[in-house]
Amino acid sequence: MIPKMVKVWRLGLMSYDTAFKIQMAIARKHLDSMIKGIDADYDTLLIVEHKPVYTVGIRDDTPKDEINRLKELGAEFRKTNRGGLITFHGPGQLVAYPIINLKHYKTSVKWYVYNLEQTIINLCDELGVKASRSPHTGVWIEDNKVAAIGIHASRYVTSHGISLNCDNDLSWFEHIVPCGIEDKGVTSLTNETGLKCSIETITPLFLKNFEKVFECKIEDVPSDYQEDILSNIYSNLLTSTS
Repeated sequence: MIPKMVKVWRLGLMSYDTAFKIQMAIARKHLDSMIKGIDADYDTLLIVEHKPVYTVGIRDDTPKDEINRLKELGAEFRKTNRGGLITFHGPGQLVAYPIINLKHYKTSVKWYVYNLEQTIINLCDELGVKASRSPHTGVWIEDNKVAAIGIHASRYVTSHGISLNCDNDLSWFEHIVPCGIEDKGVTSLTNETGLKCSIETITPLFLKNFEKVFECKIEDVPSDYQEDILSNIYSNLLTSTS
């Protein structure tokens, strides 16, 4: 059996808005090909590190004064179409956005979230850290969340994804109730291992475990694919401002 192929695009440090536009451009390629009856292989995994930003999901209705308070801390604030409540993304946190067609795997969002969680649980196990699930979505080390998950799926094409606290400043989370869960904390891989777990160190482990859990083959995204996506974003931007 030929393994499913997923293209990995390492975006580096990037604003939330730019990464979101890239996600949406790739998702549109999936949906456009489906409309045309073409099973095109656009499955892509974006790896990114964000500048400080608080994001909320579709069920969150944060008051305007609260939004202004968070912005005064020096972070952006963005409402999104993912599931889940408020969380924070910033430097030192590995954010992974799989834009994949679940029809290539299993048409179950529950299965998809379970496998995202399993990817992080296996990664933590390699580092000698016991991580687990809880009744709340995400991955936990005892009562502290190490990875948050918030996704969106349209016609089984996924967007948004998972954020893993590697070596980030956790004090940003003190200003919110992360994911709307009271009496729970957050932690990072650096905190749990006592070693500096940089994104550069953890990314290869994440990709290896993603590949194993999803039974896929990972390869770097070709440069022409990147150029095509970015040109579409630029074209849409010109159209919207004309």
